[in-house]
Amino acid sequence: MQTDYIEEIQPTPKLQSKKCRFIAFLLGLFLNTTSIIISLFSWYFYDIFVGFATLLVTFIIMGIVRSKLRNSSIPLSQNEHYYSDMEIAKWYSAKELCDDILEQRLEKI
Repeated sequence: MQTDYIEEIQPTPKLQSKKCRFIAFLLGLFLNTTSIIISLFSWYFYDIFVGFATLLVTFIIMGIVRSKLRNSSIPLSQNEHYYSDMEIAKWYSAKELCDDILEQRLEKI
């Protein structure tokens, strides 16, 4: 008899310290707005065509950065699910940046 198991989905981690929440917020804001801000600056300083080309290039680059952060922090069984930029930032900061050792170092600062 074959038994199929459905793996339980882990919820997005809750960040306990204010520093970790602030880091996750800044990382999510970076993922969310970098493409638009850089393309607006290039449009203002150069030309609308350069701004549009910069938008396309930064969109591709930020997609690569977003996927690297997602693949390094979210469990493999949950990679098929959709996560927003803020959720990816929370996963990354909980797994990579705000572990217990790092939180103790941040508290000393």
